[in-house]
Amino acid sequence: MEMAINIRSSSSSSFSLINPKTPLLTKQLFGSSFTLSSFPNTSKTTPTSSLRCRRSRFSFHSPIKYSVSTETSTTEKKSQLMRRGDIRNIAIVAHVDHGKTTLVDAMLKQSKVFRDNQFVQERIMDSNDIERERGITILSKNTSITYKDTKINIIDTPGHSDFGGEVERILNMVEGVLLVVDSVEGPMPQTRFVLKKALEFGHAVVVVVNKIDRPSARPDFVINSTFELFIELNATDEQCDFQSIYASGIKGKAGLSPDDLAEDLGPLFEAIMRCIPGPCIDKDGALQMLATNIEYDEHKGRIAIGRLHAGVLQKGMDVRVCTSEDSCRFGKVSELFVYEKFIRVPATKVEAGDICAVCGIEDIQIGETIADKAFGKPLPSIRVEEPTVKMAFSINTSPFVGREGKYVTSRNLRDRLYRELERNLAMKVEDGETADTFVVSGRGTLHITILIENMRREGYEFMVGPPKVINKKVDDKVLEPYEIATVEVPEEHMGAVVELLGRRRGQMFDMQGVGSEGTTLLKYKIPTRGLLGLRNAILTASRGTAILNTIFDSYGPWAGDIITRDQGSLVAFEDGTSTSYALASSQDRGQMFIGPGAGVYKGQIVGIHQRTGDLSLNVCKKKAATNVRSNKEQTVVLDTPLDYSLDDCIEYIQEDELVEVTPSSIRMCKNPKLAKKTRKNVPELSSKKQQLKREVIMAVCVQCSIVVIE
Repeated sequence: MEMAINIRSSSSSSFSLINPKTPLLTKQLFGSSFTLSSFPNTSKTTPTSSLRCRRSRFSFHSPIKYSVSTETSTTEKKSQLMRRGDIRNIAIVAHVDHGKTTLVDAMLKQSKVFRDNQFVQERIMDSNDIERERGITILSKNTSITYKDTKINIIDTPGHSDFGGEVERILNMVEGVLLVVDSVEGPMPQTRFVLKKALEFGHAVVVVVNKIDRPSARPDFVINSTFELFIELNATDEQCDFQSIYASGIKGKAGLSPDDLAEDLGPLFEAIMRCIPGPCIDKDGALQMLATNIEYDEHKGRIAIGRLHAGVLQKGMDVRVCTSEDSCRFGKVSELFVYEKFIRVPATKVEAGDICAVCGIEDIQIGETIADKAFGKPLPSIRVEEPTVKMAFSINTSPFVGREGKYVTSRNLRDRLYRELERNLAMKVEDGETADTFVVSGRGTLHITILIENMRREGYEFMVGPPKVINKKVDDKVLEPYEIATVEVPEEHMGAVVELLGRRRGQMFDMQGVGSEGTTLLKYKIPTRGLLGLRNAILTASRGTAILNTIFDSYGPWAGDIITRDQGSLVAFEDGTSTSYALASSQDRGQMFIGPGAGVYKGQIVGIHQRTGDLSLNVCKKKAATNVRSNKEQTVVLDTPLDYSLDDCIEYIQEDELVEVTPSSIRMCKNPKLAKKTRKNVPELSSKKQQLKREVIMAVCVQCSIVVIE
């Protein structure tokens, strides 16, 4: 409450109280309520004798009581908060393939992070081997640049919806985001997801229309679509009044207008300085730092990464580690690092507002708070979206077990899966029906497939079952997850794609042309079950030209049965080595997965049957060695076998099939446990067939007046 009182008496003595913000001072002077009747009224009251209310002049004849509102400790705490002007913490968020990492490369190069003669590879932030092979960002990473004596901490985030948990947790570390949008595609499903999370945190948003140099760029449409997206997500008026920057990340240019780009990214840096505020900190408060990310170093152990919210953190400092449940333990900071340019630099002290890395606390977990030893309190923990897909992991039971892998036991598998939970917040692991089976839940099949690929490269050997959706039961009704699928396909292949999505229970709600390249953008709401195995089917239907993007939408009613595969499998029925002689006849039954000289075992899937249902084959049959001279070797022409990747195999398998994963090989086989159950039902099926056959014969006999003697 603001007050300005200037009261002049006739004896020209004055009493002035200007803007007392502390309730204590006001209470000492006036009490909790005070009366001004003791002051005599004067006719010459200056304009300053007002209490900053609508009445500029008032008389003191009648007593007027003023009750001072007690703005309690919250006001005092707010008065201690301040903003640092020498730091900006930003996250770069976008849909997959909209150019986040390329834009970060240009920002690093123009900030003189690297020497002029230094060789810098493309997408330098994608340091993981799998990220480079697949061309996508999987893990969020920190770096920093310096612009006009201001340190800008930059966090590069994944663009794929399956790794949305990475985006959700790093938003705790920043005050603003750069929302990168493609100049042709506009806002895509993941754009909506990351923007929704950023607006929920109340972050400032700078929209960067990237790839503005594309021939079919349509910046006006993209800006209008982005503005509509802000409105749909209930953004505030201040957030809707966002700054737009037009850029070409690969050329390192940016500007405030699509037709007038500067020669560098100067306009982008200026927009960051102008539109994104510095961190709001409590410099003199008790130490608080939320562990947002965890890394591991062979020499330093576990490294906790996060932003310092309050206080000062020093090397060698004793701290308290708190969880959200108020259970605390004590630790000591052995080493302290900050991010400068592209590397971690040792530091002796870090002030509130900066992003740092802490070593020495061996059991630190994501979501825990490093706080002051005496007065530490935990910060709110990190919450992420629930998983929607699950897969069963089990030990390898094939005859080839132990030939290629180093870790093959259930104990090794269990320890590795539960260790993944320490860093991957969006994933869940549960014990399965048996001691050697574990159920892993994630955001999507790609989320779990990346884990499988990492374990495979680490020397693990195991089997995985087909992906299944996680259903919910509400009011005795089964609800299943639905996703928004966006398909970008050329017009000549649109019919085949629409038919395929219709068979998967998809419902189209939008269709529009994209640019001048003859491409159509289809938007569907489709059950997650219908997306399993859809990626390869869409590529086949569109001859490799379609682009599919999906993101979780909501839970809805059960959509009914969905047939995801029309063809059966070709199964080997004996152990051995495949031969050209056997494969020559086997390839007439379908497409093969193996070539000659490959080791196979009974129950292994060796190909795709051209009809429905499975077919057992002998791919190890050898040509009989006879004594007839005329039986010469025939020239055998074999088709090239299909080379299925790990993602393809997981999309292919059905309920009764498994994928065998080893460091050197990926095979598919029939689930022996389900095969035994099916074998038990065979006599029952045959007896039903015999009974049906008997009824048909009896009906024919009755019609023909034939007497049947039992």
